[in-house]
Amino acid sequence: MNNSLQPEVDGTADLLGCLLDLWTRKELEEVRTEARVGFSSFRDPLSSLLYVLEGCPGTPKGKATSLGHCVLMEFVRWRQTRPQVSLVGRTPEQARSLQLRALRLLSEAQPSYIDPLLDMYQLHSLDQALLLGHVETLLALGCFKEAALLSTKLKLQSALDMEQVCVPLVLHDKLPLAESYVKGHSHLEEALVKLLDSWCDPNFSLARLRRQFPDLSLSHHQVERIQPKMLSKQVFRLMEHFNIDPALCPNSVTKRKLDSLRFLMYKRFVEKGMSDENWRDHIQATVADSLELQVNLVELLVRYSGLHTAAQWSLLYSVPRERLPLGVWDTQQGLPPTERGEFEGPSPALDPWDPPIADQERYYQLPLAKDSVHFLHTQEELELCRRMVMQPGTQVGVDMEWRAGFGSVSRQRVALIQLAVPERVFLLDLCETEFASDGRTVEFIRTLFSDPNILKLGYGMSCDLKNLLATWPQFTEQALSVDGVLDLLSVHQQMQRSCRGGAGRGPRPVEVGEGSAEKGLSLMVQQVLGKPLDKMEQLSNWERRPLRSSQLRYAAIDAYCVLEVYLALSLDPARFHLPADLCSMPAGQTASSKEEKKRRKERGKERGKQAGRRGVPSDAPAQEGRVQPGPARQGAPLKPQQLRVVCDNMLQGLGRFLRCLGVDVLMLENGDDHRRAAQLAREEGRVILTSGQPYQTLKSQVGEGCCLALDCSEKARDQTVRVLRHFNVQLTPEDIFSRCQACNGDEYMKLPREDMARILREKGFMQVQAEVKPGENWEEQYEPLFSPEPIPRVVPEAPEGPRYGPHCRWAPASDLDQQSLRFPGGAELQLHTVPPGLLPRIPVFYICTTCGKVFWEGSHFERVLNQFQDVLRIGEDAPASQ
Repeated sequence: MNNSLQPEVDGTADLLGCLLDLWTRKELEEVRTEARVGFSSFRDPLSSLLYVLEGCPGTPKGKATSLGHCVLMEFVRWRQTRPQVSLVGRTPEQARSLQLRALRLLSEAQPSYIDPLLDMYQLHSLDQALLLGHVETLLALGCFKEAALLSTKLKLQSALDMEQVCVPLVLHDKLPLAESYVKGHSHLEEALVKLLDSWCDPNFSLARLRRQFPDLSLSHHQVERIQPKMLSKQVFRLMEHFNIDPALCPNSVTKRKLDSLRFLMYKRFVEKGMSDENWRDHIQATVADSLELQVNLVELLVRYSGLHTAAQWSLLYSVPRERLPLGVWDTQQGLPPTERGEFEGPSPALDPWDPPIADQERYYQLPLAKDSVHFLHTQEELELCRRMVMQPGTQVGVDMEWRAGFGSVSRQRVALIQLAVPERVFLLDLCETEFASDGRTVEFIRTLFSDPNILKLGYGMSCDLKNLLATWPQFTEQALSVDGVLDLLSVHQQMQRSCRGGAGRGPRPVEVGEGSAEKGLSLMVQQVLGKPLDKMEQLSNWERRPLRSSQLRYAAIDAYCVLEVYLALSLDPARFHLPADLCSMPAGQTASSKEEKKRRKERGKERGKQAGRRGVPSDAPAQEGRVQPGPARQGAPLKPQQLRVVCDNMLQGLGRFLRCLGVDVLMLENGDDHRRAAQLAREEGRVILTSGQPYQTLKSQVGEGCCLALDCSEKARDQTVRVLRHFNVQLTPEDIFSRCQACNGDEYMKLPREDMARILREKGFMQVQAEVKPGENWEEQYEPLFSPEPIPRVVPEAPEGPRYGPHCRWAPASDLDQQSLRFPGGAELQLHTVPPGLLPRIPVFYICTTCGKVFWEGSHFERVLNQFQDVLRIGEDAPASQ
């Protein structure tokens, strides 16, 4: 070291010692004051700063409250009024010496050092080869995050091997950092997306990746994050974000289409919520000319529909014999010639306007004749619509339809716009290219949505408007102004919130989108007008022309029903717990949302003050029988039903276990944003269960003790025990299966074996073999229609009744409508899940009234009982304070 600088270094050493002493005594303000005085007294503050930072103790990565960080931030503020403190005026050797010291410091310090040191010591001016060598050293040392940040700041990405930097980041669950690293470099963006897609290949080998990066150690959670199920979602997100051609990501596209096939099978054969024609159309569009998807289609058809249907589709696609499942080829040979050709749609003569009588009695019907529904595709026809709709004070029901994009990346284009006014519905055909591209059509829609004197009514209009923008680029070039819009989704949410805690004669308190067979607009129509909507045509091919009568009727109903709902709500808003003026509730915001946000913020502050106490804040309304969020409870034990949680999408296994044990659990889906958990926790008084990186973010958004972090490397069973111990939950055998694992409902109806057999027989799931009394010779009385083998003739003796009674709510038998097999909330009894062969052994069936799923006592109960024996002992034997 230069002797002329020795006195200053000695002074710096004294400063460092003083700062360390003050930091140890947690005198933060004194640290800042002493640092400012020290900087002002040195001849070379830049050199002294490096000496202090080099002497500061290390800190765990990610923390911003270290001594070094505090000193550096204070130096940055001090230097703002002293621009002369820089490298200007130094010899190249002196400047380079300081730069190399700053560069070395970056490999040992926290990321918050990077920007200040890069700026003050002008590290961009160093030779690129030197900088690259330093980044490669960081990579060799395993400092992947620091290497990525530094190379991004220095713009070195194009000179580095993308995989060497990004693969460790992705494997260590730092994909956002890898995304930032490649952003702005199109070839790197494409390379990263193709890399992630290659990991979705069924033949991908994690072992090969481990050999490529032998020094990387991966936890169970990190391995789970690179499974195709998780990765394909990220691939699609990045494809859209970086505008990558889907053809470059064949594995992810194929996986999404395979998932779409499974969904279509469930929708058609299990839920029975899609017509055969719509289903065939989507199947053919999804499968296209992919042999792998054709093979998967045939395999799925064998499982869901049988060999006959599978054989027809395998012939349609000429699937090679060696790729066919067992039995399909033989079934092909037995098909008559009439069943070997293309599938034919229904004849126009069989397409009446009026729905079947049963549907008319069950669903809301359009109160208009067919000639009041106008299908428009010329400007002359549009003129009538313009005259009726564009009157000041008019109320217009608005809806839009587009083809469901199974497996697609880009946003869908609108195929049909529905506009409803009293006594009329207009359907604008945007598949008519000349009509859709005409400037007069575009201008009409622009004027309609921007006119504040015309009330536009819809339900969930944000998605409609997004697809409308994707349909017409004119709205991107000149932004579409929206005014005079009332989104009834916001009104519906306010209705639901009010009904959860209040009395009155309002609609049944069912969560929007949860539990009930009806959801969204259909649920609102049911609650307000008495009958739900028929959603059979919801997933139609709206781009095919001509549209069927059932499609035209469905489109007209979706727009017209919101007019009738709005009228009913306006006539008696108090009945539905709404303000007198519904238009005072802007789209996306309820009338009381600002007040609610203010109250939640105040409650959050109060919870923070209660950090050292037990119990609940004094201003939080207590809910009988429910635990309020707060610190870990170590007092009186809780019942599982009193604990209410929301599980992050990384802990779905934990959520299923907790539901199994009777805990009230909401679970995020895989595609949900983590912030959704915080929203649910605040609105419904739940505790967040999460793990990994989201914990810090979620913890800051809710009150003290409302967020619990768990180790994702643990098994779901062990995580469950940890949660039960943390909240001191007392578990009994009667709590097991007291809550529906499918929908989280806690109300069941008991159905005796005799009644289940009768219903199965009446609905065609069983056939009568002999007329005998119920309970006698069950193996001879009933035969399942869809079982490959008859019921065994040797039947074990049926127990007299169930061995346990779960702690749940019980619904009376009268709640089940004997004709429709639906419960008051709209859920339909899921008969297809009951194997008729169970009847001789099961005396009582349990039906969830929220979703209609059927349960019965079996070996699964014993397995769960055995799995949680130690927790049961905690609840029964241990002291309450344990």
